[in-house]
Parts: sequence; C-alpha cells; structure tokens
Amino acid sequence: MIDTVRWHDDKLRLIDQTKLPEELVYIETDDAQEIFSCIKRLVVRGAPAIGIAAALGLAAVCRKSQAKDKPGFLSEVKRTADYLATSRPTAVNLFWALNRCVAKLENSASSSPATLAEELLAEGLAILAEDIAMCQAIGIHGADLLRDGDGVLTHCNAGALATGDYGTALAPVYAAKEQGKKLTVYSDETRPLLQGSRLTAWELRQAGVDVVTICDNMAAQVMREGKINAVIVGADRIAANGDTANKIGTYGVAILAKHHHIPFYVAAPYSTIDASLRDGSGIPIEQRDGDEIRRGFGKLTAPADVRVYNPAFDVTPNDLIAGIITESAVLRPPYAQSLKDFLAAKGS
Repeated sequence: MIDTVRWHDDKLRLIDQTKLPEELVYIETDDAQEIFSCIKRLVVRGAPAIGIAAALGLAAVCRKSQAKDKPGFLSEVKRTADYLATSRPTAVNLFWALNRCVAKLENSASSSPATLAEELLAEGLAILAEDIAMCQAIGIHGADLLRDGDGVLTHCNAGALATGDYGTALAPVYAAKEQGKKLTVYSDETRPLLQGSRLTAWELRQAGVDVVTICDNMAAQVMREGKINAVIVGADRIAANGDTANKIGTYGVAILAKHHHIPFYVAAPYSTIDASLRDGSGIPIEQRDGDEIRRGFGKLTAPADVRVYNPAFDVTPNDLIAGIITESAVLRPPYAQSLKDFLAAKGS
C-alpha cells in the first residue's frame, strides 16, 4: 500500500501530502519544530496518521537528548510532547498517542535515558503496527456492508494517506476489491483544500480502484441519480454518544444521505473515540487560515480583504449515522451503549 508515515534512519519519514498529486515527495526529520509544522500545515493529516507521526516524531526528537538520568529525560519528553500536542486541536489520536508514549516511560522500570529512548521508539512503532492491523480489520468488517457493483461516496481522505496503511473509510473498499467485488468510489473534492480530489482520487487510482471525483455540491444530484449505495467517511473524534467530527462538509453529506435513504457509515478505530466527551458539542473545532479560501493554492479566488469563516471540521449527529465500523465490529445505535461496551472490551 502507501507508506504515509514510517521510521527511517533514526528519523520520522512522511509523505508530503501538500505536494500530491503532482509529485511524491518524502520528508525525513528529527526536529521538533519541523514535525510541529508538518502536522500544522497538513504535510501529514488524518487522525490516525497524525497520532503515529507524533509518536514517532517524539521518539526521533528525544533520541538526541543529552539527559543524564530518567527525570531529566522524562522532562524533555513531556516538554516535546506538550509542544507537539498544540499543533492541531480536533484529532484526538494526536493526544492519545502522545499520552500513551509518555505513560509508557513513566511506568518503565528503566532509569537509563538510552534504554528509555529505545522504549519510546518501540512504543511509536507499536502504535504504527497496531494501526495497520486495525485498519485491515475495519476493512474486513466494512466490506460485508458492500455488494458487488455498489457505488460508494466518501468525503475528504480517510485512506492509507490518513493512517499507517489501508485507511479507515477506504479500508472496506480495498477489502471488497480483494474479495472480487467491483465498486465505484465517488470522491467529493472536499473544499477548500481538495483532499478528496488531490489525495483520495490519487490513492484509489494507485490501488486500481474505479474512482470518480465530483465537486462537493454535486453529491445530492449523484445520490438522486441512484449512483450511491453507501457513504463511508472517517473520523477525527467520536464523542461518547456517537456524534462524530470529520472534515468540514461531512455533516451536509450525512443529511443528504438521510434524505435519499442511503446508509451513512463512519469508519474509525478505538483510538478515535473520546469517551470523556458526552456529545459532539464538546469537540473543539479547528479554525484554519482564511487564505485557504481567499487564495486557494496561491491563486486569488475571492476579494483579498473579504472576511472568511474557515472551520476545518463539522460534527455529524449520531442519529444520522447508520453504523460505526470499528476493528472489532460494526457498532449500531444506541451508540452511548455500543461504544461503551466496545471500549470496555478493549480495556479502555
């Protein structure tokens, strides 16, 4: 598949997704400020991939530590983790991964900074490996929802480029393809940064999947024409009641799917669930630079001084979601109970 985020030569290696689809470029770094920038400016994006990048980035930075003892090393790790955690506010996997890495070292019996650095790397690599396995499992469960010949609509990119590999929303498509099912995926372009057209269409073509890209405002017409049998999207944070934050525009797609009697599914691993939030009203929504709209990809597309409102995410209410595809099963309403049971089974 696609090696979106990996460990290479003692550094974090990322595909620079700002360069796609024109060119495939890798960035290798062990610099905290550069890793922060890569997350902030969407070199790496997608909740699971952000979490993996943060964990491996933390390991890369702290391998250079000159600390002489465990307290000094832990202090440096926590300082770097706190800094990376401020890069983006909505994707819960970022905080989950960093907190997991810090807790691993706090509970370690080792007092050697060199050994702790190796344990930190091992934890980051474990998060990567677990994510790949979870995405594969999501694919298997999600593929059962798709029939040969189906049209599937997705929004933004929740494929291999958004995870360690395979993806969340695209994993069922890949699994269905392996089962011999022929699908057509309709990828919303996803304004204003066009992740659906730049990334999802590129990724699906690389995998040999039939893909048709549409503008965001075409989704209703395509649904009315009967081309869509299911909608599958990813998630950046899921509240305890199933309300789901995903890329801006997802909420509108869910409303359209409801009107046209098309099942709307969310695909996500357990690490994307934030049980501390009762509902979606508590999910922080990142506000992006207005020039993403005023000057799309460097070209003036609106008056230079016009005021812009540019939220990066919206929240889809749980009553619009037909199922949440996880690595263990497809969860169904009532989500307050099914999510609670799912997390309890995971020991979370």
